[in-house]
Amino acid sequence: MKENQLYILWTNDNLITAEMMVFMYGINSKRKKWWNEVTVIIWGATAKLVAENIKIQELIEEAELEGVHISACKSCAEHLGLLEKLELLNIEIKYWGEPLTQLLRNNAHILTI
Repeated sequence: MKENQLYILWTNDNLITAEMMVFMYGINSKRKKWWNEVTVIIWGATAKLVAENIKIQELIEEAELEGVHISACKSCAEHLGLLEKLELLNIEIKYWGEPLTQLLRNNAHILTI
């Protein structure tokens, strides 16, 4: 775990919250160098929002261009039948349970939305 790294655990599938918090803060965090590294973790219902919403897909692309790392919970994607769709969007997909546990145990900077 790096000291100046932020993880945004994104579990809220509200479109306004996604636009006005997750991506606004995530993108600006990289642009303005508030954090050296920013990772957005797509978890639960947000996987469905990402798979179905073009605006969110555009924001993910913009975030990635700014250097924000986007990753999705593989278990969530599998349970929701969205694994192939998320893979087509070039989003990293992995089982996040154990890595998240380690981040929490190591007092990482985690913003939960």
